[in-house]
Amino acid sequence: MSSQFKAIKIDKNGGPDVMLWKDLKLIKPDNNEVTIKHTYIGINYIDTYHRSGLYPLPLPTGLGMEASGEIIDIGNNVKEFNVGDRVTYVMALGSYATHRNIDVKKIVKIPEGIKSYEAAAIMLKGMTVEYLLERLFKINNSHTVLFHAIAGGVGLIACQWLKSLGARVIGTAGSVEKAALAKKYGCDEVILYKDKNFVKEVNDITNGNGVDIVYDGVGKDTAILGLDCLKPLGTMVVFGNSSGNCPPIDPSLLASKGSLFFTRPTLMDYGTKKEDLMQSSSRVFNMLLDKKIKLNINNAYKLSDVVNAHKELESRKTTGSIVMKNNY
Repeated sequence: MSSQFKAIKIDKNGGPDVMLWKDLKLIKPDNNEVTIKHTYIGINYIDTYHRSGLYPLPLPTGLGMEASGEIIDIGNNVKEFNVGDRVTYVMALGSYATHRNIDVKKIVKIPEGIKSYEAAAIMLKGMTVEYLLERLFKINNSHTVLFHAIAGGVGLIACQWLKSLGARVIGTAGSVEKAALAKKYGCDEVILYKDKNFVKEVNDITNGNGVDIVYDGVGKDTAILGLDCLKPLGTMVVFGNSSGNCPPIDPSLLASKGSLFFTRPTLMDYGTKKEDLMQSSSRVFNMLLDKKIKLNINNAYKLSDVVNAHKELESRKTTGSIVMKNNY
């Protein structure tokens, strides 16, 4: 086993160029840990929030929340995993690295039939979709949904999952190409938000009735406007901030627009318990194995090219899921 590994660290917040490679010593795993050699690392928008300081972390810090790999060493108390097992994890800071030690409570085995790059691409996004559609609000075939950024990594998975549950899906996208991609993955109606007023379009599409629920990973630019897309007693779910933090909401505003519900959930609260991790990841893997969802991985980078990957993600040049291959 190599005695050293490479990892991205940041000493200050800022743009992609603040990410620096460090050579670090690889120590033996603690009693309840395993050592993983990463094969693929997932990239998510939350990584840019950590890097920029939108979601502040104590500095210096590593980056990255999910990856897949192979166990190359185990701690003395580890019984359920073995050297050579393919495993994956999510919501464990520090995945932008060639290797890492990690507590066994945070990892799951990759099932047969799931490729390592698929596991790295789907854990955070897939588990986000799972809790949004299956636990936070139980979607069924009576619901009409507005999902912002429908051609993104979360959006394409959500679109397919929503259709498997029988929902009517309205999405927003920033280009004709992205709209076509969303349609390919099952979206019923796609609104080009740069060209059209999405609130007016949603109300036209629903004959003035509005939607049951809005899923908004954009935040500042869309969340308040999105309240006018909801029917009375509708639910606004702001689960991300790609355009910046959502402005404060006055509860009286929710009352005046039809006794609306508003929530700001995180995967951290829905997926950190071991039983939640096991149940949610199993459901995600089964959706993939049953071919109810398929991944769109158009952007695969080398781990050494992480700076460019962040630049392209933030410039909205990417669609679907993004992974980096460990090329060290």
